[in-house]
Amino acid sequence: MKYNDLNIIKRSALFTDLTEEELQDALRALHIRQKQYQKDELLLMAGDVTNDLGLILSGSATIESNDVWGNRTIISHIAAGEYYAEVFAIMPEEPSYVDVRANEQTTVALFDMSRLQGLKNTAPSWLIKLLGNLMFISIHKNMILSQRSFHTSPKSARGRVCAYLNSIAMKTHRTEFDIPYDRQHMADYLNLDRTALSKELCRMRDDGLITFRKSHFKILNPEGFDSIP
Repeated sequence: MKYNDLNIIKRSALFTDLTEEELQDALRALHIRQKQYQKDELLLMAGDVTNDLGLILSGSATIESNDVWGNRTIISHIAAGEYYAEVFAIMPEEPSYVDVRANEQTTVALFDMSRLQGLKNTAPSWLIKLLGNLMFISIHKNMILSQRSFHTSPKSARGRVCAYLNSIAMKTHRTEFDIPYDRQHMADYLNLDRTALSKELCRMRDDGLITFRKSHFKILNPEGFDSIP
């Protein structure tokens, strides 16, 4: 495994506060493997059962829901250093209800969480730390997923765009930033038609609220967001 990849693993949330010795013991116990995916390839498919917890080492992916009519809803974005399938990996009898799709060439580290079952009696020192970290990852992911409901609850397209851009501004403490989505992904995330989204962005630009170029946005009038339903 490359040095940079190992560094990402060491710094990731799952292994917070583990000593170097504990980290090596944990990696051996979890049977770490590395896998590459091409753009649009599925890292995890709805209906699959898995024991593997995935960590994005390079590239990125989206968590999405696809119905039988071909409609896609983007649920969240996964960047390098972030995990996916944490719930399904520890509940392998539960099939995934979402797809995880690579946005670009993506490398992941996979950890076999089923191997934790055989360690309950021995309880090595790293296990308690790791389980606590896993709980934190799960809670954080639930917060991200619940945040999306605030972005899609406004009835108007402008209200949804403002809710989303405002949350990014609050998170980054900046009024100029990049979002992780292209225009189609942004539309799918906000449950909007792409054409309707593009038209609304242009109206907001003409009204002096924002400027944008591709995935780069700048909020010009934050106060103007407050009165938008």
